[in-house]
Amino acid sequence: MKEPIFLEGELHEKIWGGHKLHELFGYGETTKNIGENWGISAHKNGDAKVLNPMFTGETLAGLWEKRRDLFADSTQAEFPLLTKILDASSDLSVQVHPDDAYGQAHAGEQGKTECWYVIAAEPGAKIVYGHKAKTKAQFETLALNGEWDRLLRSVEVKAGDFYYVPSGTVHAIGAGIVILETQQSSDTTYRLYDYDRVDATTGQKRPLQITESLDVTTVPHHVVAPHQTKVISETISMITLVESDYFNVYKWVVRGTATMSAFGPYTLASVISGTGHIRIDNRSFDLKAGDHFIIPATVKKWELKGKMELIASTPGPKNS
Repeated sequence: MKEPIFLEGELHEKIWGGHKLHELFGYGETTKNIGENWGISAHKNGDAKVLNPMFTGETLAGLWEKRRDLFADSTQAEFPLLTKILDASSDLSVQVHPDDAYGQAHAGEQGKTECWYVIAAEPGAKIVYGHKAKTKAQFETLALNGEWDRLLRSVEVKAGDFYYVPSGTVHAIGAGIVILETQQSSDTTYRLYDYDRVDATTGQKRPLQITESLDVTTVPHHVVAPHQTKVISETISMITLVESDYFNVYKWVVRGTATMSAFGPYTLASVISGTGHIRIDNRSFDLKAGDHFIIPATVKKWELKGKMELIASTPGPKNS
């Protein structure tokens, strides 16, 4: 196979979602509050459809099962990564994710380390990134007493910012922010605080998982600032955002024609702005903002042409 694997992600309505994903990328309908598009996903809660005609009716999970050669004959039981784009029109709940050991023991799936690239942010928009407690006892006391201003650590963000969010990190995306998230393929989330909101569909406050949150939170919080590198030519800037156990994430800024070679077993890519083309073996495929695709292991070189920005990722050592 000498072409990208194009995918149609699954849309998820959320209590905090809005219409930015429709405005920016054409996802969904303006009548629905789309919070997430799981653009590259083989998870059971959002298995992306494969769009290539040769795989009509197939999903990414099915392709992973039947054509492992496209993924460098990986021995992983399940496709290891998940790429989603989120629109937070209001604050997301404050939450924390487990590591692999806790996730497998309590939820039957791997843990969830993730990272965020900020696509857009309204002036003054903030995220919750970590906490201020020095000990587990202090964390528990502040959380159980609802002293969130004393406990939670808020950070103002802008478009182009990047945050690495290892499992055990207390976090929340604030209102007015659109992000691309690269993560382990897991949907296990423990909700610590939800601003006492009531779900319009149930009339009830959304459930919290206080015990699990206390179990898995890293105390004290450690700010992880990955070492980033940049390679610049006349036609492309290639920025390494993070290299970690689970994934390596890059930003490509294309301004012309650039020839690239594979630097991982296979590559996930999402166009976050602009338009262009990807050319493989004299075949050209159109690209536009909002497109998601995988460059399979059977493709070793490709050419990007146009004016566009992409976020790309490859599996890290634990997922190869």
